[in-house]
Amino acid sequence: MKVLVVGGGGREHALIKKLKENPLVTEIFAYPGNGGIAADAVCVGTSATDIDGIVEFAKNEKIDYAVVTPDDPLILGAVDALNEIGVPCFGPEKKAAIIEGSKIFSKNLMKKYGIPTAAYEVFENPADALEYLKTAPIPAVVKADGPALGKGVIIAETREDAYRAVESMMNDRIFGASGTKIVIEEFLTGPEVSVLSFTDGKTVVPMVSSMDHKRALDGDKGLNTGGMGTVAPNPYYTEEVAKECMEKIFLPTVDAMNKEGRTFKGCLYFGLMITPDGPKVIEYNCRFGDPETQVVLPLLESDLFTVMRAVTDGRLAETEVKFKDGCACCVILASDGYPQKYQTGFPITAPGTLPHGAEIFYAGAKNKDGVLVSAGGRVLGVTALADDLKTAVEYAYDAAGTVHFENARMRSDIGARALAAEDID
Repeated sequence: MKVLVVGGGGREHALIKKLKENPLVTEIFAYPGNGGIAADAVCVGTSATDIDGIVEFAKNEKIDYAVVTPDDPLILGAVDALNEIGVPCFGPEKKAAIIEGSKIFSKNLMKKYGIPTAAYEVFENPADALEYLKTAPIPAVVKADGPALGKGVIIAETREDAYRAVESMMNDRIFGASGTKIVIEEFLTGPEVSVLSFTDGKTVVPMVSSMDHKRALDGDKGLNTGGMGTVAPNPYYTEEVAKECMEKIFLPTVDAMNKEGRTFKGCLYFGLMITPDGPKVIEYNCRFGDPETQVVLPLLESDLFTVMRAVTDGRLAETEVKFKDGCACCVILASDGYPQKYQTGFPITAPGTLPHGAEIFYAGAKNKDGVLVSAGGRVLGVTALADDLKTAVEYAYDAAGTVHFENARMRSDIGARALAAEDID
């Protein structure tokens, strides 16, 4: 079967490597892919948001199945467009992808159906938002309504920070049209947990939990990024918490979307905070997280392609989804200066085989005159597995130390919070 994967980052590389394990998959195309992905798939096209180009390619190449993973093409309706020409897809339709496409929609959905989340207010003009902030509890969380590459959230520690966040989003438009409307939320406390889940609109199967590290610098300092590393499973996500999440968050969310006429089929990402009052939703994503995918999928024992087709066909309840015992750690190598200004174009060197069986998932890389060079803020992720988390972290850093490019930077404390939670020195 010919499979088309829409996207070009580390998440897509992890998906492609996993899809290759199924013998029915004879060819994989990445649209647009990247220079590193080119070792595992045929890279075509120029942009994941080129819906017309994606549809034309799928038609001409007689694609049998498509996996649409980034938020932008899902929100733009890539799945709808592919379905119209008879290509079955993994991923939600446009009307369901709004759960990530609009934070206002998702917050209102949770409020309507009693799904636990932070208290919030919605604003459509900066004057009202600034007036509200004069007496609002601080710290506060200011969010752009639309997608912003995982960076459209500002945690305001002071009232002045909150004012600046509103000005930058609504007046300066640092996130473009995504900041036309904003949400101001109460600041919640507690450990964060990411849970990706397969759902066919009826059944919800959570994957292994994970812990993302969003801040650019050690000690969770610096600006928010798309993610500087992940570990799985997340020690804060206990069996008791998982049971509560299934009953109060996961199933109610899928049910709510059905009641709204927006049945969700694909990967529904739950960004959670385990507060003193129980787990609450921080955000929904309508797709696999990046870099959570890079630790979750290597732990998947079941065949990914089989599970994806079961989701598409509404047969998830009768399909086994099994994960390996053990732990995973992914360390991101980024260009120095990310997520602000940074330089690219530096040759990437890595051994043919990484120590400890670790894998590289390329995110921002391209081929230039036959040489793989850096081409983005987050350049690649190195993932290692082990029986325990401490060893997985050690293995990931050992392997990451064998990969080089000028201007490379990585956090040195990926997994530290999780290890502290396990009381491991």
